[in-house]
Amino acid sequence: MNAVKIKDDIFWVGVNDYQTSLFEGLWPIDQEGVSYNAFVINDEKVAIIDTVKTIKADEYIKKIKSLIGDKKVDYLIVNHMEPDHSSGITDLLTEYPEMVIVGNKKTFPIMNNFYKITKNLHEVGEGDTLCLGKHTLQFFMTPMVHWPESMVTYDVTDKVLFSMDVFGSFKAPVGSIFDGDNDLDAFEEPTRRYYACIVGKVAGQALKALNKLGGIEISTICPSHGLIWRDNPKHILDMYVKMSAKETDPGVVIAYGSMYGCTQKAAEMLAIALKNEGVKEVKLYDVAKTDISFIISDIWKYKGLFLGAPSYYGQIFPKMANLLYKLGEIRVDNHKVGFFADFSWSGGADKSFNEFIEHAKVDTLNEILMIKGTPDEQDVADLNELAKKMAKEIIQ
Repeated sequence: MNAVKIKDDIFWVGVNDYQTSLFEGLWPIDQEGVSYNAFVINDEKVAIIDTVKTIKADEYIKKIKSLIGDKKVDYLIVNHMEPDHSSGITDLLTEYPEMVIVGNKKTFPIMNNFYKITKNLHEVGEGDTLCLGKHTLQFFMTPMVHWPESMVTYDVTDKVLFSMDVFGSFKAPVGSIFDGDNDLDAFEEPTRRYYACIVGKVAGQALKALNKLGGIEISTICPSHGLIWRDNPKHILDMYVKMSAKETDPGVVIAYGSMYGCTQKAAEMLAIALKNEGVKEVKLYDVAKTDISFIISDIWKYKGLFLGAPSYYGQIFPKMANLLYKLGEIRVDNHKVGFFADFSWSGGADKSFNEFIEHAKVDTLNEILMIKGTPDEQDVADLNELAKKMAKEIIQ
């Protein structure tokens, strides 16, 4: 894809990445890829906003040169130092060694740590401006959304917000970068999965940032990943506000681990019982088969959650331990949560569940239901009762 015009002097010079399999070394993206969005404002002075991952730097620089020809680059605006946006800085400096790098006071120590860059730096703070000629840029600090140096850049002239990772998503746009040319429903889950895994831990700080940005007029949102929101920026604004406020939909996620099928049977019985109680949206996930990013995405969406696992050498099934770690990090304090644990010759899963309950301060539906091997008649009755309690919470 060539450079794309967003406004008269503003262009997208980003890239799509289908080479990387795991975003941050953790989250699967090999099916749909991810975009690294970067931008050029070709004014009296040329400003580039963010770079791209270094594996795509050649493509990125070709796009820049196709726009500005022999002009020099006056400024590089660094909204975020995470290497998927900053590792191309050294490549860009090779081409434009005199450009001034613009960041905030927390940007430059990280830049020194990563790339040993210490020259031609210009520090900006909250509300500071930078004039390019026709365009004036204004900077707003968004610390811990999701790194301490994070900030956003606002083009006062054309009301364009370069929003860094805020309003981002997984899934590389195909054919067109603009929201109006894409199926927005297809981007809902990649956006929520991105938010839950990347930003979810700092949802409170994200909500503060959104409230701050709510005071400025925005015609177009240009995030660092995903679609450019030119036709309906309110769509992504509303979605991010809802996710940051941890608003949930009626529905239940059942996430379980099972070594030989006993815990799986209990999970399937719960799913059937929930449907019988009138819960329309029930999602059933085997933590050993589904990457936790997809499970977390639906957990962020739905109000109810059941977690079930067998004991494993006196502890909990390891794949469930991984999910508990992430849930403890992002917190599920807006959920109603139930637990069931299976064992044949020793306990252990219940201990890990209890530690999670205490640490994460979850709103529990019940005491942990303990099942010995294959669920018997009493276990089935108890599972049905659990489903009834959950349905009452969800449907109300």
